[in-house]
Amino acid sequence: MFLVHRSLLQGITGPSITPQGVCATLQSAIKLEHATIPPYLYALYSLDAGKNRQIADILQSVVVEEMLHMTLASNVLNALGGAPEIDTPNFIPTYPGPLPGGIEGDLTVNLAPFSMTQLKTFLRIEEPEDPLVYRSLAANPVESHVTIGQFYTAISDAIATLGDGAFVNPPRNQVGPDLMRESVVVVNVATAQQAINTIIEQGEGTTTSPLEGGGIVDAPAHYYRFMEIQKGYQLVADTTAPGGYAYNGAPIPFDPTGVYPVTTNPALCPYPPGSVQASANNNFNYTYTSLLSALHALFNGDASQNRMNIAIGLMMSLKGQAKAMMAGIPDPTVFTGPSFEYQPVNPGISG
Repeated sequence: MFLVHRSLLQGITGPSITPQGVCATLQSAIKLEHATIPPYLYALYSLDAGKNRQIADILQSVVVEEMLHMTLASNVLNALGGAPEIDTPNFIPTYPGPLPGGIEGDLTVNLAPFSMTQLKTFLRIEEPEDPLVYRSLAANPVESHVTIGQFYTAISDAIATLGDGAFVNPPRNQVGPDLMRESVVVVNVATAQQAINTIIEQGEGTTTSPLEGGGIVDAPAHYYRFMEIQKGYQLVADTTAPGGYAYNGAPIPFDPTGVYPVTTNPALCPYPPGSVQASANNNFNYTYTSLLSALHALFNGDASQNRMNIAIGLMMSLKGQAKAMMAGIPDPTVFTGPSFEYQPVNPGISG
Protein backbone atom coordinates (compact mmCIF):
# COMPACT_ATOMS: atom_id res chain seq x y z
CA MET A 1 0.00 0.00 0.00
CA PHE A 2 1.06 3.65 0.09
CA LEU A 3 4.12 4.68 2.05
CA VAL A 4 3.81 6.66 5.27
CA HIS A 5 6.56 8.70 6.85
CA ARG A 6 8.44 7.08 9.70
CA SER A 7 7.55 10.04 11.89
CA LEU A 8 4.10 8.45 12.27
CA LEU A 9 5.79 5.62 14.17
CA GLN A 10 6.92 7.95 16.95
CA GLY A 11 5.21 6.87 20.14
CA ILE A 12 4.76 3.26 19.02
CA THR A 13 8.39 2.22 18.70
CA GLY A 14 11.32 2.28 21.05
CA PRO A 15 11.45 1.76 24.81
CA SER A 16 8.76 4.29 25.80
CA ILE A 17 5.58 2.99 24.17
CA THR A 18 2.50 4.49 25.81
CA PRO A 19 -1.24 4.05 25.28
CA GLN A 20 -1.42 7.75 24.42
CA GLY A 21 1.19 7.35 21.68
CA VAL A 22 -0.60 4.36 20.22
CA CYS A 23 -3.92 6.23 20.33
CA ALA A 24 -2.44 9.20 18.46
CA THR A 25 -1.11 6.86 15.78
CA LEU A 26 -4.48 5.13 15.48
CA GLN A 27 -6.15 8.51 14.91
CA SER A 28 -3.71 9.04 12.02
CA ALA A 29 -4.65 5.60 10.71
CA ILE A 30 -8.36 6.51 10.76
CA LYS A 31 -7.62 9.68 8.77
CA LEU A 32 -5.58 7.68 6.26
CA GLU A 33 -8.34 5.13 5.72
CA HIS A 34 -10.93 7.85 5.22
CA ALA A 35 -8.71 9.87 2.87
CA THR A 36 -8.90 7.19 0.17
CA ILE A 37 -12.71 7.14 0.14
CA PRO A 38 -13.50 10.45 -1.65
CA PRO A 39 -11.16 9.71 -4.62
CA TYR A 40 -12.57 6.19 -4.93
CA LEU A 41 -16.17 7.46 -4.73
CA TYR A 42 -15.50 10.25 -7.23
CA ALA A 43 -14.19 7.72 -9.74
CA LEU A 44 -17.04 5.31 -8.96
CA TYR A 45 -19.83 7.83 -9.48
CA SER A 46 -18.23 9.19 -12.64
CA LEU A 47 -18.90 5.82 -14.28
CA ASP A 48 -21.98 5.00 -16.31
CA ALA A 49 -22.60 1.66 -14.62
CA GLY A 50 -24.52 0.47 -17.66
CA LYS A 51 -21.26 0.56 -19.63
CA ASN A 52 -18.71 -0.17 -16.89
CA ARG A 53 -20.55 -2.36 -14.40
CA GLN A 54 -17.63 -4.61 -13.40
CA ILE A 55 -15.33 -1.67 -12.70
CA ALA A 56 -18.04 0.07 -10.69
CA ASP A 57 -18.59 -3.08 -8.64
CA ILE A 58 -14.86 -3.36 -7.85
CA LEU A 59 -14.64 0.26 -6.73
CA GLN A 60 -17.78 -0.11 -4.61
CA SER A 61 -16.41 -3.23 -2.90
CA VAL A 62 -13.17 -1.46 -1.99
CA VAL A 63 -15.01 1.56 -0.57
CA VAL A 64 -17.13 -0.68 1.66
CA GLU A 65 -13.99 -2.28 3.08
CA GLU A 66 -12.30 1.09 3.63
CA MET A 67 -15.31 1.98 5.78
CA LEU A 68 -14.78 -1.26 7.68
CA HIS A 69 -11.11 -0.34 8.19
CA MET A 70 -12.14 3.02 9.68
CA THR A 71 -14.45 1.14 12.02
CA LEU A 72 -11.81 -1.39 13.06
CA ALA A 73 -9.20 1.29 13.75
CA SER A 74 -11.80 3.23 15.76
CA ASN A 75 -12.65 0.11 17.77
CA VAL A 76 -8.99 -0.38 18.68
CA LEU A 77 -8.61 3.29 19.57
CA ASN A 78 -11.69 3.20 21.80
CA ALA A 79 -10.56 -0.02 23.45
CA LEU A 80 -7.37 1.74 24.53
CA GLY A 81 -9.30 4.65 26.04
CA GLY A 82 -9.05 7.04 23.10
CA ALA A 83 -11.77 8.82 21.15
CA PRO A 84 -11.90 9.03 17.32
CA GLU A 85 -12.08 12.59 15.97
CA ILE A 86 -14.03 12.51 12.71
CA ASP A 87 -16.43 15.46 12.68
CA THR A 88 -13.78 18.18 12.23
CA PRO A 89 -12.68 20.26 9.20
CA ASN A 90 -9.11 18.97 9.30
CA PHE A 91 -10.29 15.36 9.06
CA ILE A 92 -10.88 15.82 5.31
CA PRO A 93 -7.82 16.07 3.05
CA THR A 94 -7.47 18.78 0.43
CA TYR A 95 -7.66 17.56 -3.15
CA PRO A 96 -5.38 17.75 -5.04
CA GLY A 97 -2.76 17.00 -2.48
CA PRO A 98 -1.00 14.28 -0.53
CA LEU A 99 -2.79 11.83 1.68
CA PRO A 100 -2.46 12.75 5.36
CA GLY A 101 0.35 11.57 7.57
CA GLY A 102 3.49 12.38 5.61
CA ILE A 103 2.68 10.23 2.60
CA GLU A 104 5.19 9.94 -0.24
CA GLY A 105 6.03 13.46 -1.34
CA ASP A 106 5.61 12.73 -5.03
CA LEU A 107 2.13 11.20 -4.69
CA THR A 108 -0.59 13.75 -5.43
CA VAL A 109 -4.14 12.48 -5.11
CA ASN A 110 -6.83 14.08 -7.26
CA LEU A 111 -10.60 13.98 -7.25
CA ALA A 112 -10.88 12.87 -10.85
CA PRO A 113 -13.24 10.88 -13.05
CA PHE A 114 -12.26 7.30 -13.62
CA SER A 115 -9.43 6.72 -16.07
CA MET A 116 -6.50 4.37 -16.42
CA THR A 117 -4.30 7.22 -15.19
CA GLN A 118 -6.38 7.60 -12.03
CA LEU A 119 -6.28 3.82 -11.62
CA LYS A 120 -2.47 4.00 -11.41
CA THR A 121 -2.83 6.31 -8.42
CA PHE A 122 -5.20 3.81 -6.80
CA LEU A 123 -2.73 1.00 -7.43
CA ARG A 124 0.02 3.01 -5.83
CA ILE A 125 -2.17 3.74 -2.80
CA GLU A 126 -2.95 0.05 -2.29
CA GLU A 127 0.39 -1.47 -3.32
CA PRO A 128 1.84 -4.02 -0.87
CA GLU A 129 5.44 -3.94 0.22
CA ASP A 130 6.14 -6.89 -2.08
CA PRO A 131 3.33 -7.72 -4.55
CA LEU A 132 3.08 -11.46 -5.02
CA VAL A 133 1.94 -11.38 -8.65
CA TYR A 134 3.15 -9.06 -11.41
CA ARG A 135 5.49 -6.43 -10.04
CA SER A 136 4.92 -3.96 -12.90
CA LEU A 137 4.03 -1.08 -10.58
CA ALA A 138 6.25 -2.03 -7.64
CA ALA A 139 8.59 0.56 -6.21
CA ASN A 140 11.41 0.26 -3.72
CA PRO A 141 10.45 2.07 -0.52
CA VAL A 142 12.82 4.84 0.45
CA GLU A 143 14.39 4.55 3.86
CA SER A 144 12.41 7.42 5.37
CA HIS A 145 9.08 5.73 4.63
CA VAL A 146 7.30 2.51 5.50
CA THR A 147 4.38 0.80 3.81
CA ILE A 148 0.95 1.04 5.39
CA GLY A 149 1.21 -2.69 6.12
CA GLN A 150 4.43 -2.07 8.05
CA PHE A 151 2.73 0.89 9.74
CA TYR A 152 -0.12 -1.29 10.99
CA THR A 153 2.29 -4.05 11.97
CA ALA A 154 4.17 -1.54 14.13
CA ILE A 155 0.87 -0.58 15.79
CA SER A 156 0.12 -4.26 16.40
CA ASP A 157 3.57 -4.83 17.93
CA ALA A 158 3.18 -1.76 20.15
CA ILE A 159 -0.17 -3.02 21.41
CA ALA A 160 1.40 -6.38 22.22
CA THR A 161 4.06 -4.54 24.23
CA LEU A 162 1.40 -2.64 26.17
CA GLY A 163 -0.39 -5.88 27.01
CA ASP A 164 -3.96 -6.58 27.99
CA GLY A 165 -3.71 -4.22 30.96
CA ALA A 166 -3.83 -1.21 28.62
CA PHE A 167 -7.38 -1.99 27.54
CA VAL A 168 -10.39 -0.34 29.10
CA ASN A 169 -12.53 -2.70 31.16
CA PRO A 170 -15.40 -3.09 30.49
CA PRO A 171 -15.11 -2.59 26.70
CA ARG A 172 -16.34 0.78 25.47
CA ASN A 173 -17.72 2.32 22.27
CA GLN A 174 -17.43 -0.77 20.09
CA VAL A 175 -19.14 -1.16 16.71
CA GLY A 176 -19.63 -4.89 16.43
CA PRO A 177 -20.52 -7.29 13.61
CA ASP A 178 -24.21 -6.86 14.42
CA LEU A 179 -23.91 -3.34 12.95
CA MET A 180 -21.10 -3.83 10.43
CA ARG A 181 -20.23 -7.17 8.89
CA GLU A 182 -16.72 -8.41 9.68
CA SER A 183 -16.18 -5.85 12.41
CA VAL A 184 -14.29 -7.02 15.49
CA VAL A 185 -15.16 -6.11 19.08
CA VAL A 186 -11.81 -5.20 20.61
CA VAL A 187 -11.25 -6.10 24.26
CA ASN A 188 -7.59 -7.20 24.48
CA VAL A 189 -4.36 -7.68 22.54
CA ALA A 190 -5.64 -10.70 20.60
CA THR A 191 -8.80 -9.00 19.31
CA ALA A 192 -6.91 -5.78 18.55
CA GLN A 193 -4.43 -7.74 16.46
CA GLN A 194 -7.31 -9.57 14.75
CA ALA A 195 -8.79 -6.20 13.76
CA ILE A 196 -5.45 -4.89 12.51
CA ASN A 197 -4.71 -8.05 10.52
CA THR A 198 -8.09 -7.67 8.79
CA ILE A 199 -7.09 -4.18 7.64
CA ILE A 200 -3.70 -5.35 6.36
CA GLU A 201 -4.95 -8.43 4.55
CA GLN A 202 -7.94 -6.78 2.90
CA GLY A 203 -5.63 -4.13 1.50
CA GLU A 204 -2.57 -6.20 0.64
CA GLY A 205 -3.52 -9.87 0.74
CA THR A 206 -1.46 -12.25 2.83
CA THR A 207 2.24 -12.92 2.49
CA THR A 208 1.47 -16.06 0.49
CA SER A 209 -1.72 -15.20 -1.41
CA PRO A 210 -3.32 -12.27 -3.27
CA LEU A 211 -6.60 -13.12 -1.56
CA GLU A 212 -7.89 -11.56 1.63
CA GLY A 213 -7.06 -13.67 4.63
CA GLY A 214 -9.84 -14.87 6.88
CA GLY A 215 -12.63 -12.95 5.21
CA ILE A 216 -16.13 -14.17 4.54
CA VAL A 217 -15.44 -14.25 0.79
CA ASP A 218 -12.13 -15.26 -0.80
CA ALA A 219 -11.85 -12.04 -2.79
CA PRO A 220 -8.59 -10.55 -4.02
CA ALA A 221 -7.14 -7.83 -1.81
CA HIS A 222 -7.58 -4.22 -2.95
CA TYR A 223 -4.35 -3.98 -4.91
CA TYR A 224 -5.16 -7.09 -6.91
CA ARG A 225 -8.75 -6.00 -7.51
CA PHE A 226 -7.45 -2.79 -9.06
CA MET A 227 -4.93 -4.81 -11.07
CA GLU A 228 -7.87 -6.79 -12.47
CA ILE A 229 -9.16 -3.53 -13.95
CA GLN A 230 -5.77 -2.66 -15.41
CA LYS A 231 -5.25 -6.15 -16.86
CA GLY A 232 -8.83 -6.35 -18.09
CA TYR A 233 -9.47 -9.77 -16.60
CA GLN A 234 -10.32 -11.31 -13.25
CA LEU A 235 -7.52 -12.80 -11.16
CA VAL A 236 -8.14 -16.53 -10.83
CA ALA A 237 -6.33 -19.57 -9.52
CA ASP A 238 -4.12 -21.12 -12.20
CA THR A 239 -1.83 -24.00 -11.28
CA THR A 240 0.20 -23.48 -14.47
CA ALA A 241 1.03 -19.85 -13.66
CA PRO A 242 3.86 -18.57 -11.45
CA GLY A 243 2.49 -18.05 -7.97
CA GLY A 244 -0.63 -20.05 -8.73
CA TYR A 245 -2.73 -17.12 -10.00
CA ALA A 246 -3.16 -15.33 -13.30
CA TYR A 247 -5.25 -12.54 -14.79
CA ASN A 248 -7.01 -14.83 -17.24
CA GLY A 249 -10.53 -15.04 -15.79
CA ALA A 250 -13.69 -13.32 -17.00
CA PRO A 251 -13.13 -10.08 -18.95
CA ILE A 252 -13.37 -6.73 -17.14
CA PRO A 253 -13.72 -4.30 -20.05
CA PHE A 254 -13.34 -0.53 -19.79
CA ASP A 255 -15.52 1.62 -22.04
CA PRO A 256 -14.13 5.20 -22.05
CA THR A 257 -17.46 6.46 -23.39
CA GLY A 258 -19.03 5.32 -20.12
CA VAL A 259 -17.35 8.07 -18.04
CA TYR A 260 -19.23 11.30 -17.36
CA PRO A 261 -17.36 14.51 -18.32
CA VAL A 262 -17.01 15.91 -14.80
CA THR A 263 -14.22 18.24 -13.83
CA THR A 264 -11.09 17.20 -11.95
CA ASN A 265 -10.59 18.72 -8.49
CA PRO A 266 -13.73 20.87 -8.45
CA ALA A 267 -12.62 22.77 -5.33
CA LEU A 268 -9.95 24.49 -7.46
CA CYS A 269 -12.64 26.16 -9.58
CA PRO A 270 -15.67 26.85 -7.37
CA TYR A 271 -19.02 26.77 -9.10
CA PRO A 272 -20.63 30.18 -9.71
CA PRO A 273 -22.71 31.29 -6.70
CA GLY A 274 -26.38 30.63 -7.26
CA SER A 275 -25.74 28.19 -10.10
CA VAL A 276 -27.28 24.74 -10.35
CA GLN A 277 -23.81 23.25 -9.82
CA ALA A 278 -23.16 25.32 -6.68
CA SER A 279 -26.51 24.39 -5.18
CA ALA A 280 -25.99 20.67 -5.88
CA ASN A 281 -22.46 20.80 -4.51
CA ASN A 282 -23.61 22.60 -1.35
CA ASN A 283 -26.27 19.97 -0.78
CA PHE A 284 -23.73 17.19 -1.32
CA ASN A 285 -21.13 18.67 1.04
CA TYR A 286 -23.76 19.29 3.71
CA THR A 287 -24.86 15.65 3.47
CA TYR A 288 -21.23 14.49 3.50
CA THR A 289 -20.49 16.53 6.64
CA SER A 290 -23.67 15.22 8.25
CA LEU A 291 -22.43 11.70 7.53
CA LEU A 292 -19.11 12.44 9.24
CA SER A 293 -21.09 13.74 12.23
CA ALA A 294 -23.16 10.55 12.33
CA LEU A 295 -20.05 8.38 12.14
CA HIS A 296 -18.41 10.44 14.87
CA ALA A 297 -21.39 9.73 17.11
CA LEU A 298 -21.41 6.06 16.13
CA PHE A 299 -17.73 5.64 17.03
CA ASN A 300 -17.97 7.69 20.22
CA GLY A 301 -20.58 5.87 22.25
CA ASP A 302 -23.79 5.79 20.22
CA ALA A 303 -23.18 2.40 18.60
CA SER A 304 -26.90 1.81 18.19
CA GLN A 305 -28.96 0.47 15.33
CA ASN A 306 -30.71 3.82 15.12
CA ARG A 307 -27.43 5.71 14.70
CA MET A 308 -26.24 3.16 12.11
CA ASN A 309 -29.55 3.59 10.25
CA ILE A 310 -28.99 7.35 10.20
CA ALA A 311 -25.48 6.85 8.80
CA ILE A 312 -26.71 4.40 6.17
CA GLY A 313 -29.49 6.77 5.15
CA LEU A 314 -26.96 9.59 4.71
CA MET A 315 -24.70 7.28 2.68
CA MET A 316 -27.57 6.41 0.38
CA SER A 317 -28.52 10.08 0.03
CA LEU A 318 -24.89 10.94 -0.75
CA LYS A 319 -24.78 8.22 -3.39
CA GLY A 320 -27.99 9.38 -5.03
CA GLN A 321 -26.91 13.02 -5.06
CA ALA A 322 -23.46 12.25 -6.48
CA LYS A 323 -24.74 9.96 -9.21
CA ALA A 324 -27.35 12.50 -10.30
CA MET A 325 -24.85 15.38 -10.25
CA MET A 326 -22.25 13.53 -12.27
CA ALA A 327 -24.71 12.01 -14.74
CA GLY A 328 -26.23 15.40 -15.61
CA ILE A 329 -29.63 14.93 -13.96
CA PRO A 330 -31.95 16.75 -14.44
CA ASP A 331 -30.00 18.87 -16.97
CA PRO A 332 -28.06 16.58 -19.36
CA THR A 333 -25.77 19.47 -20.28
CA VAL A 334 -24.62 20.11 -16.69
CA PHE A 335 -22.21 17.60 -15.14
CA THR A 336 -21.21 18.43 -11.58
CA GLY A 337 -18.40 16.84 -9.60
CA PRO A 338 -18.77 17.02 -5.80
CA SER A 339 -15.86 18.71 -4.01
CA PHE A 340 -15.96 16.71 -0.71
CA GLU A 341 -15.53 19.69 1.61
CA TYR A 342 -16.51 20.23 5.24
CA GLN A 343 -19.79 22.16 5.30
CA PRO A 344 -21.85 21.89 8.50
CA VAL A 345 -24.35 24.50 7.26
CA ASN A 346 -26.00 24.38 3.86
CA PRO A 347 -26.08 27.91 2.31
CA GLY A 348 -28.94 26.78 0.13
CA ILE A 349 -31.05 26.22 3.24
CA SER A 350 -29.83 28.81 5.72
CA GLY A 351 -29.16 31.60 3.29
